[in-house]
Amino acid sequence: MSATIGTDVGYAVEVIRSGGLVAIPTETVYGLGADASNESAVRRIFVAKGRPVDHPVIVHLADGAQLSSWSRHPSAAALLLAETCWPGPLTIIVPRADTVLDVVTGGRDTVGLRVPAHPLTAELLARFGGGIAAPSANRFGRISPTNAAHVADDLGAAVDYILDGGQAAIGVESTIVDCTGDVPQILRHGGVTDDELATMLDGPLERSPSGPSRAPGMLASHYAPRAPVELYESGDEAFWRAKELQDVGIGVAVIDYGSNLGAYARQLYSDLRAADGSGAGTIIAVLPPAAGLGHAIRDRLTKAAAPRPPT
Repeated sequence: MSATIGTDVGYAVEVIRSGGLVAIPTETVYGLGADASNESAVRRIFVAKGRPVDHPVIVHLADGAQLSSWSRHPSAAALLLAETCWPGPLTIIVPRADTVLDVVTGGRDTVGLRVPAHPLTAELLARFGGGIAAPSANRFGRISPTNAAHVADDLGAAVDYILDGGQAAIGVESTIVDCTGDVPQILRHGGVTDDELATMLDGPLERSPSGPSRAPGMLASHYAPRAPVELYESGDEAFWRAKELQDVGIGVAVIDYGSNLGAYARQLYSDLRAADGSGAGTIIAVLPPAAGLGHAIRDRLTKAAAPRPPT
């Protein structure tokens, strides 16, 4: 059975208020949303995705003014980034307010917050009035969805309504910055680049995450298609490897957008899904330059190519 797909924001608000699940469009990827103040509704997210219950989810807000309702004493860096980047593809990790549910934070004393930059979801959040917990709207560990059809394919009737906002403009998840320590730390590369963050903060910034998983997307294996993924630094290497595999009868899909980082990010997840749909035996991807949005793309590809944990 398939989920209902539409553009009725009023109906989406009703579903959220009644404890249901709504797939919401953002500029990054589609999220699987529930009322962040309703424990049973948030638990439905974990069941629908097959997501570990200790893995935190991001709370989406209508505007930065709600930051104080969800955070306890946010740092100067957190306030600066919220003011500068919201709405936009940046998630800020801050100390949680006492009212934030454990199920949202995975039991941690921090919470991830962001204000998405998509008109339909902005309207949804404004009309709903509260926070919406929303990890990516796909099965846990698999390829993130960048359009409504991807959500329907992954989750089917497990989601009550899919708010169709078209194709995601950026195509990879938000950048996550932990602002709870003395030095802000990038936990996940995304739509706001390292250099942009460094310029905004005009101070120390830790660019390489360390320690245990504290935010979505920090697992070694993630964003994974069914077919194995091989990564190469150059198009020539990828070409000869593809020919080698094809010569022995293995179907190959090649992903390479060169230095066009915007197109690479927008198309990456769709291309991975298409490769699986074509029955490719191996996916070969050429890594983009390690600059700007290229850091986020390389991160997603590296995780997609990582050895899968046993099931």
